[in-house]
Amino acid sequence: MRILLIEDDELLVHTLSKALTEQHYTVDVATDGQMGWDLAESFSYDLILLDVVLPKLNGIQLCQQLRRQGNQTPILLLTAQDTHTSLVTGLDAGADDYMAKPFDLQELLARIRALLRRSSTALPPLLQWRNLQLDPSTCEVTCNNQSLHLTPKEYGLLELFLRNRHRIFSCGALIDHLWSLEDPPTEETVRSHVKGLRQKLKAAGIADDPLETVYGIGYRLKPADPGRARVLDKGPDKPQPQRSAKPTDSAEQARLQAPQPGVEANQIWRQTKESLQRRAAVVEQATSLLLQEQLNEELRQQAEQEAHRLAGSLGMFGSEEGSRLAQDIEPLLAGGRSLNSNQRQRLSQLVRELRQTLQQMDRGLPDLLVATRDERPWLLIVHGDRATAATLAAEAESRGLRAEIAASPTAARRRIAHHLPDAVLLDLPITSKQGQTLAPSALALLAEFSSYTPPVPVIVLTAQNRLIDRVQITRMGGQRILASPVAPVQAVDAVLQVLHHTRTEATRILAVDDDPQVLAALQTLLEPWGIKVTTLDDPLRFLDVLDLTSPDLLVLDVELPHVSGIELCQVVRNDPHWSGLPILVLTAHANAETMHRVFAAGADDYVSKPIVGPEFITRILNRLERSRLLRHLADIDALTGIANRRKSTQALAHWLQVEQPQPCCFAILDLDQLKSVNHRYGHAAGDHVLSRFGRLLRQTFPGEAVMGRWGGTEFVIGLTGLTQSEADQRLTELLDSLRQIEFAAAPEAFRMTCSIGAVLCPPAGADLQSVYRAADVALSQAKAAGGDRIVWGPVNLQIDTIPHLTSPANRRNPLTEDECSPS
Repeated sequence: MRILLIEDDELLVHTLSKALTEQHYTVDVATDGQMGWDLAESFSYDLILLDVVLPKLNGIQLCQQLRRQGNQTPILLLTAQDTHTSLVTGLDAGADDYMAKPFDLQELLARIRALLRRSSTALPPLLQWRNLQLDPSTCEVTCNNQSLHLTPKEYGLLELFLRNRHRIFSCGALIDHLWSLEDPPTEETVRSHVKGLRQKLKAAGIADDPLETVYGIGYRLKPADPGRARVLDKGPDKPQPQRSAKPTDSAEQARLQAPQPGVEANQIWRQTKESLQRRAAVVEQATSLLLQEQLNEELRQQAEQEAHRLAGSLGMFGSEEGSRLAQDIEPLLAGGRSLNSNQRQRLSQLVRELRQTLQQMDRGLPDLLVATRDERPWLLIVHGDRATAATLAAEAESRGLRAEIAASPTAARRRIAHHLPDAVLLDLPITSKQGQTLAPSALALLAEFSSYTPPVPVIVLTAQNRLIDRVQITRMGGQRILASPVAPVQAVDAVLQVLHHTRTEATRILAVDDDPQVLAALQTLLEPWGIKVTTLDDPLRFLDVLDLTSPDLLVLDVELPHVSGIELCQVVRNDPHWSGLPILVLTAHANAETMHRVFAAGADDYVSKPIVGPEFITRILNRLERSRLLRHLADIDALTGIANRRKSTQALAHWLQVEQPQPCCFAILDLDQLKSVNHRYGHAAGDHVLSRFGRLLRQTFPGEAVMGRWGGTEFVIGLTGLTQSEADQRLTELLDSLRQIEFAAAPEAFRMTCSIGAVLCPPAGADLQSVYRAADVALSQAKAAGGDRIVWGPVNLQIDTIPHLTSPANRRNPLTEDECSPS
């Protein structure tokens, strides 16, 4: 646990730091009140030891300031002023306890332990995992009542995992919790400490390694009762991935430790129960014949295959024990008649235990939990101004979001006690009189949302415009920063953009596995998230189904009949059309050789069977988000934020070919005199104009138009469902908005205008090139008339009747020429 010591007496600092470190606390030191405030604002501590008499900012003032900002970290005051007045002043300032100097060191340590217990009432004083016990009061670790000697960092690691049983810790998170600011280690050092802890626990006789490595994420504590491991954690409104964060209060701690409510998947269990029992019956029959020396090779192979399938499918239904038994049975069946008498007895015992496990599962249905997903994305608005929050909520509701308001970070934590929002709009006020300090309570809430797995996207509203503050917000996980006050439309636009990148309604996954039960369970896990899962149990049909479904992600089992999953992975990587498709591999054999083959074939990630729901979903979402980001970079013009020519050409061609029951129009927009801007004010000013114009387009036509930048100063837009007069009105509003923008530059500020050529499109079947040429004629007329206007032209013009297009100097094909430079 991490303690902040704020004390200016160097001798006392040395003594206390040494004593606390020996008790396995991580200690950060501040030698004045202002430094203490900065540390408390920037980092999360379990307790603060605070001297009263300090330079720059005294302890009483610092305590009051922390409490005013909502910081509820336990504070123990240290002072030589042992008077009743000082005692009352300190406690009234918000301190939790008070000790006068000189004090007894053992009493101080006892008071620290008491405060830490009081602040985390959900935590027991004695931490246990199976036959392992850790007593924080004595810093003693025992296994089967035998003392276990650990280094301070090994002890800290074990205590951290035992106190946060549901959290996955990355190496960075472990460094933040267990190392002081002065001596941060490398990640390799952290891994060495974890390895040392594992070796000592194993040597002490721990029944199973308590620590589990979650590939690509970090480490976590295994469930103490593996037979009840969950396949999917969820909330009452929608299924949630396992999002774990450091508890900030007892309610949050209890939420992380308590089982989440949900609906048991009785139907899928009934459908698969008989199949599992038939597989177990084949294994039992083969074992019985093997003991009688009557087992033939065909039945042996069938039984080995069924054991392999049971190892993968039983874990999907909450039985880690059943999966382990099947994994132990499989290699014994592979040995067949070559097994010795001890191995045969072992096989017989495992098969009996497997049957008993299936019977237990039948009596108490597996803990495969599914919940109904809420149709609307949930936006949590954390804002202290009720009127502003209500306006934001009304705008969000009108745009299809489910909005809720929390007036403070404390109220927000109560809101998320049972499930998490899809996005958060967080007001981050300035607290100091000088206007230089961001509210630490809101910053702490931002850090909590970003520490979940996967993070909850947060859009931050703040009036603070300093670079250092924006960097701090970004470090803590803010995904968008908007200058406050902000127009509700702009704030909700930012929310919708973030949700567009994080939600997965349109995602398609192709899962290939020869086990129907695994495929059914994958559908049960993923489809409540809006992910469409196509399943395939015959790998010989793989290419046909791949072309038919065009998935966003591929899930392959390693062991398949006829063709292995690794070979399918290689086929995909060798096909230029599919070479960038994300691939996740399922395997029951997570040994080094298999992993090497998996990654050498081009897989992006793997999951070991039995599949644990939260980890599997986290890996799926992370891989999809990465793929979505790469597609975004390939399709979006970086300067303007709208589709590039390649992407928008595809969208517009499809848009024109689809039969339109309502009128639609096509327009070309060209910024006037941008070359003059580049020449007079510099290319940076021109780039700023393009960027601002792209933002104006997105704000004027949010989600209702097909837009693209076709190079240089030229943009195109397609509008559906508008008459010519309605489209003309919307485009006129765009020109008016552009005229009102003043661009700051040297030697003077300037304004911009735009020319537009537009046509009303015919019914479905129009050719994009002919529509473009007709609009280009209208644009040329707008330019010739002085610009800053809209000119409408007919779409049925013949190309050879347009003089300026037939002249050699003006012939060009905008659909095939290369992209122009940014400005």
